[in-house]
Amino acid sequence: MDVLAAVTGSTAAIGYGLAAIGPGIGVGLVFSAYIQSTARQPESSRMTLPYVWIGFAVIEALALLGVAFGFVWAGK
Repeated sequence: MDVLAAVTGSTAAIGYGLAAIGPGIGVGLVFSAYIQSTARQPESSRMTLPYVWIGFAVIEALALLGVAFGFVWAGK
């Protein structure tokens, strides 16, 4: 007996989840790199901190764009 299950609902929910996972990993990588560089060379912490915040802002902006495009492409 063959039974086929129909997929119902919006596949945009998968996109929303992927749009949240990527920036989470990216933010973790940015701050871990900052912590490692500060641990290796503490006197450079003030010089590299602005780049950390710029990287964080860019990653979060891309995350918001990903969610916004998910709503746009959902078409409803």
